[in-house]
Amino acid sequence: MSWQPELDELKRREAFAEQLGGVERVKRQKDGGRYTIRERIDLLADDGTFHEVGKIAGLAQYDGRNDLDSFMASNFVFGRAKVDGRPVVIGGDDFTVRGGSADATIKEKHMMCEQMASSLRLPLLRIVEGSGGGGSVKTIETRGRANLPGSVGWNLVVECLATVPRVGLGLGSVAGIGAAYLAATHYSVMLKDKSALFVAGPPVVEHTGQKLTKNELGGYKIQLRAGAVDEAVDTEEEAFECARRFLSYLPPSVYELPPRGDQNDDPERQVDWLLDAIPRDIRKVYKMRPIVEALVDEGSFFEMGRMFGRSVITGLARMDGWPVAVMASDPYSYGGCWTADTCKKVQKFVDLAEAFHLPIIYLVDCPGFEVGLQGEMNGTIKEGVRAMTAIGQTSVPWCPIIVRNAFGVAGGAHRNPANHSTRYAWPSARWGSLPLEGGIEAAYRADIDAADDPEQELRNIEDRLNKLRSPFRTAESFWIEEIIDPRDTRRLLCEFANLAAPLRTPGKYSHGIRP
Repeated sequence: MSWQPELDELKRREAFAEQLGGVERVKRQKDGGRYTIRERIDLLADDGTFHEVGKIAGLAQYDGRNDLDSFMASNFVFGRAKVDGRPVVIGGDDFTVRGGSADATIKEKHMMCEQMASSLRLPLLRIVEGSGGGGSVKTIETRGRANLPGSVGWNLVVECLATVPRVGLGLGSVAGIGAAYLAATHYSVMLKDKSALFVAGPPVVEHTGQKLTKNELGGYKIQLRAGAVDEAVDTEEEAFECARRFLSYLPPSVYELPPRGDQNDDPERQVDWLLDAIPRDIRKVYKMRPIVEALVDEGSFFEMGRMFGRSVITGLARMDGWPVAVMASDPYSYGGCWTADTCKKVQKFVDLAEAFHLPIIYLVDCPGFEVGLQGEMNGTIKEGVRAMTAIGQTSVPWCPIIVRNAFGVAGGAHRNPANHSTRYAWPSARWGSLPLEGGIEAAYRADIDAADDPEQELRNIEDRLNKLRSPFRTAESFWIEEIIDPRDTRRLLCEFANLAAPLRTPGKYSHGIRP
């Protein structure tokens, strides 16, 4: 006897699931300029590679004869797929079914998605819209009781974070546990005009006396500056491309090493204009991003978190094909000083590099921590100590290039002092416990006041001290290993990347990574 009737019933139920929330709700999603979850997965995954898990899990209605009358699938879709030929796990919310809330979800699907990614050691891409399976005010009625909040299943998110690359794509309004899923990632993207991220949305917040629109409360400008997400783009297709590119620098899991990419850029290439890149006048700023772009393999720099902690630029790149993590000071923001936000950014980025075995290159121009009342109120020194501790916990190789300033405690946080690092300095480098500027008059007040010409005496003292702080004087005592021609920097960084490649050791970071 054939089992064809059961297979026919399976196809019927799968057809119900493919209808998502129904024609009207799908139309509303499309009219809002947003793809459905199944369209999103089709656009993100390589053609024909998505293998769904739990497709027919959902809410069924039966007639008087106990035969299936209607069926609405759970509002979370997940499964295995390939992205650019690499196996991954993809999971996403279906906003057409109760806005992604708990009333229409099966929490076990969310949990298995996380467990599958960490157990199979595959990168996880989560598409988040709505509350990500969280509750709504209707939950108390649909369930007949109030839910006691808990963190059931969050241990799986923590394990996933410590094991595989975890990417979050916020493609609509995201609140509650959905916001937590989006924030608990190594890399996250929002849409500029159609996304918002918040703990609770405007209707809830209005009860606190704050009447705000979605964008005013949690639009992309708010969340990029807060560091809750890394990037914002105009279209969903751009968001998918960001995810693909981010994953291209990383291994499938912490138990493997990042693969080497194409070697299409000459490692011996000289960048002549770098000789004049740093102004002699220390009061003048310069643009760091063109320097980074000139040093790494052409077109390979992938910046992350541009709007947060802006005095340090962070991103992934390649040197002679090898993936590396790049940090670079930005003198256009606080003169390159480490603010509290910058320290948070550094900690997260260094954790990312350590977790996925990426050597770290740091172009240093840091005059120290932010000083003043605002810096103290933001707890800069506490955050700075956390960042320094993260640096001290790294085992990956470091290669700092001191291009100008390296002052104070923050200026010294340019490598893990417990391990050897390949460190260089440009002739434009300056360092010390604190910059001379602003401190000379206080330290030499008696000499200046006693001079016949106080202004000339000040200039004489400045000239004398500037000669003493020359990087060549430091090199005499081997406090700086090598002073280099800036034009040779790319060659030396490519050499570093090749030396560092065999030193990378797969395995889990000692305490796991924190988002």
